[in-house]
Amino acid sequence: MNYNWNWGIFWQPSPEGVGTYFDMLMTGLQWTLVTALCAWVLALILGSIVGVARTLPSRAVQRIAGAYVEFFRNIPFLVQLFLWYFVLPELLPEAAGLWLKQLPNAPFWTTMIGLGFFMSVRVAEQLRAGINALPRGQKMAGLALGLTTGQTYGYVLLPMAYRIILPPLTSELLNTIKNTSVGLTIGLIELTARARAIQEFSFQVFEAFTAATLIYLVLNLLVTVLMRWLERSVAVPGYVAGK
Repeated sequence: MNYNWNWGIFWQPSPEGVGTYFDMLMTGLQWTLVTALCAWVLALILGSIVGVARTLPSRAVQRIAGAYVEFFRNIPFLVQLFLWYFVLPELLPEAAGLWLKQLPNAPFWTTMIGLGFFMSVRVAEQLRAGINALPRGQKMAGLALGLTTGQTYGYVLLPMAYRIILPPLTSELLNTIKNTSVGLTIGLIELTARARAIQEFSFQVFEAFTAATLIYLVLNLLVTVLMRWLERSVAVPGYVAGK
């Protein structure tokens, strides 16, 4: 069977009546970016809290943080997403569960929160490794100067640790962007879902997914370039290879 290539499909009106097929892709890209950015902010906040907790002197705090990491790290993201979307509303009181089911843009909020929690454990482990990679003398010096534990982390340890872990954090940010595609399973109309819709409407499967692939590639390359510039800008001599 011969395949009829048609790269001009993107400039044809879409059956949705909201512009062309290209506009559909751009709408999907917008949802991908918003979901990824919101999830990444949540992941950084939660991951920073858990990562610091994993390095505190308190064994109880370390164990609680460790349990958090093991729980979210060892369950596939797709399963977690289904738990957030389908199971959680049934476990809550009836009024709260009904509110969740009727929440506007529920697929977006569910994907954003689920992805944020999933990626937070990866950020936490990266930060824990970054803090533990610092010389012990830095923490001891901070405490010797009269700083509290919180101040020592805020003024001494974390500024250095974040600089050290910027390269692996870049990878995690890229993973966050790519993992938004899992949201299509619960109805998030992001880039992959839009490409799938174009394929179903026009039967131009290769064109649709080639365009989505190129958009993902360009987007992730731009993020990589930006993060490498940031890494060079904040690098501390002696702590990054080649600096």
